[in-house]
Amino acid sequence: METWEYKTLKVETKGFFGGKVDLPELEEELNGLGRLGWELVNTFDTSMGQGTSREVVCIFKRRRA
Repeated sequence: METWEYKTLKVETKGFFGGKVDLPELEEELNGLGRLGWELVNTFDTSMGQGTSREVVCIFKRRRA
C-alpha cells in the first residue's frame, strides 16, 4: 500500500491591510520543496475579514520511503 507524508508552509502576507505576498520569495520556496520531492496539492488563505488575508497556507505531499 502506498503511503504519504504531508507538510504545510505558511506564507505571511505583507502590508498594512495584508494580502500581498512576495512572489519571488514564494516561488523560490516552492521550487526548493519541489526539488526535495514535495508536490503542492492545495493552498488556502486565512481571512482577517473584509476580504484581507493574514497568511497563505500551502499543503504538500510526497511518497513515504
